[in-house]
Amino acid sequence: MDAPQLAFKERAAAALADGALKIAIDRTTGNAERKRAAAVAAFPEFEAARARGKAIKDHVIAHLDHYLEMFERNATAAGAQVHWAADDAEARAIVTRICLDARAKLVTRSKSMLGEEIGLPHALADAGIERVETDLAEHIIQLAGERPSHIVWPAMHRTREQVAQLFKVGHVPPPAAEDPATMVQSARRELRAKFLGADIGISGANFLVADTGATCTVTNEGNAELTTTPPRVHIVTAGIEKLVPSTAHAFALLRLLVRSATGGEMTQYTTFHHGPRREGDADGPEEMHIVLVDNGRTRMLGDEFRAMLRCIRCGACMNHCVVYRQIGGHAYGGTYPGPMGAVLTPVLDGLAQSRDLAHACTMNGRCAEVCPVGIPLPTLLRAWRTRSWRERLEPGSLRVGLGLWAMVARRPRLYRLASRIGVRALRLMGRRGWVRSLPLAKGWTAYRDMPRPAGRTFMEQYRAEQAGRRAPE
Repeated sequence: MDAPQLAFKERAAAALADGALKIAIDRTTGNAERKRAAAVAAFPEFEAARARGKAIKDHVIAHLDHYLEMFERNATAAGAQVHWAADDAEARAIVTRICLDARAKLVTRSKSMLGEEIGLPHALADAGIERVETDLAEHIIQLAGERPSHIVWPAMHRTREQVAQLFKVGHVPPPAAEDPATMVQSARRELRAKFLGADIGISGANFLVADTGATCTVTNEGNAELTTTPPRVHIVTAGIEKLVPSTAHAFALLRLLVRSATGGEMTQYTTFHHGPRREGDADGPEEMHIVLVDNGRTRMLGDEFRAMLRCIRCGACMNHCVVYRQIGGHAYGGTYPGPMGAVLTPVLDGLAQSRDLAHACTMNGRCAEVCPVGIPLPTLLRAWRTRSWRERLEPGSLRVGLGLWAMVARRPRLYRLASRIGVRALRLMGRRGWVRSLPLAKGWTAYRDMPRPAGRTFMEQYRAEQAGRRAPE
């Protein structure tokens, strides 16, 4: 069964039981965490740069209409055609129409989470257009028939051994060995003819530069350039929040993006696309189309989730999330995983379908600590919890249980009595220092043991401590 059809708890349970997944996650996120820490330590101006990045994004969000109009005007002047999509269905229709009008048979696509968000892969398949993912990780998950599990490393849930098996089946001829260099060479050989034979190249955009009308892509493989340059038509799909006022502002955010995402100072390829090929240009597409997608973003401008529009899609929040690092990205069920996905998915798919995501957070705050633009992710997740309660989406048993707890908590004597009974009962359930199973809490003890409590409440222990201090020597 496809993972999104299952409930979150079922997806999480399946992920926790997958030993190979845990190995793959630990390899990638642990490495990313160490590299980010080293990059930040080597960049003393990081906090000042983060404050500037936050200010840039907040300024654009506050004046989004102004910069959207400026971008459209300058992109059009550069020869690009700008299209507006209110939602995912309209975005899919626009891209599909451009492809059909161009009589495209083969489309290459550079990695774009916005394309995943609007369901572009399925739309192209339904239109009878062959789609080839050119990012190495996206190529892997296309062979596996899966969705991305991370916004920077889409195939991070796959071990090297699993990738080798996919290449043996999907590449003709298969790779001669399973070492990374040989497998990369096999993928390069498999994709090169597709790059040169594609009718249309589709990319995303890390930034949209308002004062020039240019789009900016950031990659480490060069596949974006091969996707956007040889085909006769280049289509860009981008969320309207990707705007920056100028190229200087784009580079200010790039300093944060790359360090937070991969721990580098700059990616191998940072490319600005400024309209189609002009007379005298050596290469480039004959047509350039830019599809600006709303899909709930303007709605976020007016509610408590406005700060989420700052997101520059670095993935640092999920690399440091204790929940993501246990269950991976597919367990979240939506396009975007991790803390940022837990905030965005209810916007895209509705709270009723995704209310469990906000409750999957431990509220330890690490995601907010590492966010390069200061998004208060735990605060936004609490806001979804509040809205879920207000809209009565919580199970009846939970509402009754919290009501009983609130009744006891408002009565100090009753609360103290219940606490004394509770800790003593838990101590009786413990064996060898641990409680391995608890009534009404099997969702916790199914995956971890709880330390056996001391047998006295905190206040009882505090009073005993104070009495010991006052005792005469």
